[in-house]
Amino acid sequence: MKSYWFMFSVIISSLFSGKAVTVEKKYTIAESKTPIIEVIGNKFFDSESGEQFFIKGIAYQPSRSQEQMDDMHESYETKYIDPLADPETCLRDIPYLKKLHINTIRVYTVAPLKDHNTCMEALSRNGIYVLLDLSEPDVSIVRDNPSWNINILRRYKEVVDAMNKYPNLLGFFAGNEVTNDKTNTDASPFVKAAIRDIKQYMNEKKYRKIPVGYSINDDEDTRKNLADYFTCGDVTADFYGVNMYEWCGYSSYGTSGYRERTIEFENFSIPVFFSEFGCNLVRPRPFTEIGALYSKKMTQVWSGGLVYMFFEEENNYGVVKIDKNDTVKELPDFLFLEEEFGKVTPKGIKKTDYMENHLPKISEKRECPNSIKLENWNANEDLPPTPDDAKCLCLDTILPCLVLPFENSFEYEELFDYICHQVDCTDIIVDGGKGLYGTYSDCTAEQQLSLQISKIYFKSGTKNTICPIDNKNIYFNLESQEGEGLTGGCKKLLLDLKESLNVNSVKTKKRVGDGKDKKEEKKVKP
Repeated sequence: MKSYWFMFSVIISSLFSGKAVTVEKKYTIAESKTPIIEVIGNKFFDSESGEQFFIKGIAYQPSRSQEQMDDMHESYETKYIDPLADPETCLRDIPYLKKLHINTIRVYTVAPLKDHNTCMEALSRNGIYVLLDLSEPDVSIVRDNPSWNINILRRYKEVVDAMNKYPNLLGFFAGNEVTNDKTNTDASPFVKAAIRDIKQYMNEKKYRKIPVGYSINDDEDTRKNLADYFTCGDVTADFYGVNMYEWCGYSSYGTSGYRERTIEFENFSIPVFFSEFGCNLVRPRPFTEIGALYSKKMTQVWSGGLVYMFFEEENNYGVVKIDKNDTVKELPDFLFLEEEFGKVTPKGIKKTDYMENHLPKISEKRECPNSIKLENWNANEDLPPTPDDAKCLCLDTILPCLVLPFENSFEYEELFDYICHQVDCTDIIVDGGKGLYGTYSDCTAEQQLSLQISKIYFKSGTKNTICPIDNKNIYFNLESQEGEGLTGGCKKLLLDLKESLNVNSVKTKKRVGDGKDKKEEKKVKP
């Protein structure tokens, strides 16, 4: 069984809550120069013309420099920059995107409560679609300590609420490289759960059926199993992205690994594309892989790709540099990319022809990889349940001891490790390898910790207003003393919790020398 402090991978995530802003303006396809792109089988199609759609894209996510982050005189609303909520930036850059022949950008993080109308409309007028990641740095599925909880789902829903109305929203990424090697394949069930719940949410809200997909790295130990896992069973991704950096400099289709990857994805059941590409071991990058990617031998399998990335930063992957005067400077990479993208005009298949003659061949789902038989695979087919916001909010009412967010993960780890030696914590366990998800595994780290501390309080039989753990972030919940007036689900939760404690008693410790059980818990400071 895994240790219990892993549930707080989204640290202090309860700080990131709120309601999405409702925008009065209604959007229609007629207002847009970007017809909705639809997924049929393993292709993207223009819903109006019926032509196959190929992504000619670039990653588009500015970030603050380390110098800016260290500047004590500056304060920022978020740790990230939302380029779609900054008209000054997006309107400055769109002419350069057009010059590069871009038809799609990938944006990794947006602030859902901000206004995105100006940028999304300007992009649409210029024929540019957006692929958007649902997560943000502090609210995401973390590969080493995965969780699918109410705060992550709330964040994902807010992004969907804010962005679903734009016809040039091509799709959502539910995760990016969450599993990136054979040691963390047990994180993949949490991404599949996210795909399931976001699809269901859009259906309940009667939104357009925007595709929801996933993006992987090109890891040789996991790439086949991941491709199978996200296209098997009752829950599948709508598209599949591969972050591909195998082709460096002046390589070739045969020597780069492109041929092998193309063979592997033949007859794949959903669209697959390069969600990132552009090895930078050779600078300036000649981007010779573009000619191969959009050639006939690859376009029968791949739906294009997105270069990483537009902005030059410390990692040296950019094609433009923004100077201190906010002026765009084209780098040598820009010129090569402009030339290579300008050469390619991929020709695909018409939707009617595809549906009549090709769709049945790729309609079958893949078999799920077997974690028992496969050495490098440990992801269960049983997925985490849909996070239950009402249930978790009940804990804030019924529990006597509540917890405020801590500043770092070590404090959570220390407390959980101590407390879970005093009480049974299996009701908050998450294990994507075994398919085990405790009743409260979908609650926040703070709620989970409050629950375990409150178990110690209940077991003590005390009626005072002092919690058994001495910490400035732990306080007594006076509202819990009004428990007799509870009704409905919260009352049942409280009764079930107290009943369970009569069975799962506090572990006892022997006092040295007296042979008696130490049953009375003292107030401790771990």
